[in-house]
Amino acid sequence: MRIRIVDAFTDRPFAGNPAGVVLLDAGPFPGDDRLQRVAAEVNLPETAFAHPLPAEADWALRWFTPATEVNLCGHATLATAHVMHTTGMATGTVRFTTRSGVLTVRTAADGTVTLDFPTAPLTETADGGEAGAALGAEVLAAYDTGENVGDLLVELADEKTVRALTPDLAAVARLPHRGVIVTARAAEGNGTYDYVSRFFGPAVGIDEDPVTGSAHTALAPLWSARLGRDTLTGLQASARTGLVRTTLRGERTLLTGRAVTVVDGELLTGL
Repeated sequence: MRIRIVDAFTDRPFAGNPAGVVLLDAGPFPGDDRLQRVAAEVNLPETAFAHPLPAEADWALRWFTPATEVNLCGHATLATAHVMHTTGMATGTVRFTTRSGVLTVRTAADGTVTLDFPTAPLTETADGGEAGAALGAEVLAAYDTGENVGDLLVELADEKTVRALTPDLAAVARLPHRGVIVTARAAEGNGTYDYVSRFFGPAVGIDEDPVTGSAHTALAPLWSARLGRDTLTGLQASARTGLVRTTLRGERTLLTGRAVTVVDGELLTGL
């Protein structure tokens, strides 16, 4: 069985966020324990498993970190669509049934992929103080991002502060959230991106995620409201970095990026 490793939200290899992609034959998914063991062996932020469907949607899609299954994952969805497009398994628009409902993904002729995801509902919370202690930085505002995303979104003073963070990961893991999204407005004079972010998820086996698509369903409404524009570009300021173009459309957010396949191999044990 073939397994690909794809760098998502980037147009060059060894940047963006790597995801494993396993496209299965029609029929039910293998057992959860088997999928989890494969994801742990691949040991990337997420591994996506998909199989074709006869109805309801085109494919069923699930995502696993090395430690657990997650409700929503942007970069591994983009990676899956990229593999389908580059191998000729699908063209144009594909509909995936997932834990977060049916997600529509459109791949343009030039390989650009746009994900149509639910916008995260933001609710201001008092959890910022505890998060600030774990992050080692003053939190200006903190927001719960709802059930699908399940993260805490915190705003910091500026881009420099976001880039310089060295959080206490054990303390971050104890927070009552899947992970913590940190963000700030882009430094003045920058014309490439509008805001920066980082994501820490030690509770689900990801100390720092290189580029987190699902986080941008929360970042988009925050920064679109602040900056007065529906379409923005976010830079995730991890060591690998990656760019996500976000377009806010009410209850839906479009996430656009590119991807590069870097490994194409065989899973010898099968599923």
